Amino acid sequence: MNLIQRVQDILLKPKPTWPVIEQESTDVAGLYKNYLVFLAAIPALSGFIGMSLIGVGGFGAHMRMPFMWGLTNMVVSYVLSLVTVFVLALIVDALAPSFKGSKSQINALKLVAYGSTAGFVGGIFSLIPSLSVLGLMAALYSIYLIYTGIPVLMKCPSDKAAAYTAVVIVCGIVAFIVMGAISSAFTPMRGFGGFGGMHGSNDMTISTPRGELNIDTAKMEAMKRATTS
Repeated sequence: MNLIQRVQDILLKPKPTWPVIEQESTDVAGLYKNYLVFLAAIPALSGFIGMSLIGVGGFGAHMRMPFMWGLTNMVVSYVLSLVTVFVLALIVDALAPSFKGSKSQINALKLVAYGSTAGFVGGIFSLIPSLSVLGLMAALYSIYLIYTGIPVLMKCPSDKAAAYTAVVIVCGIVAFIVMGAISSAFTPMRGFGGFGGMHGSNDMTISTPRGELNIDTAKMEAMKRATTS
């Protein structure tokens, strides 16, 4: 499978591509190794570059998040996105009989993996934080991809595809919220301004027309504790 060609096919011509995907012989390891590990890296890496290296600006100021915070967040979000795909695939498979479909764990994983392509690729907009909303809009296209893929991979009747898709999307939103909560627990964002308690580089850099301002969030956290004790 050519990675770039598959991305183009599923995005530009999903209806004829899903039957091809359904016929492909693969397994969980193959899907992850040949597709998901690359696609899931796009939003994670783009978010890190956008927030910690490029930064976000407005009203004459420019702010970059601490490097170690960005690096930790990148790794955690990357791993969690891979886990979420697998968990959502299990849910898709379990729901199949409820919509007169056929259970198949590998087809469910294919559906979620390839159906999430638009969301993963749209993560490239996180390179410029002010454009990240475009990534969200791109992710909405994944709803259509899943809708067109459900009848083919899960053998669901066409008249049940919309309801099946709606339930899958709701489960996806819940999974996204849970993933965000877990990411916050693992990413050091406690304390003043959300950045206290970090190790390594604790500086949050704000660029203004009069120069750069480096804020040591560890020291600010210590000051906060001193004033509240």
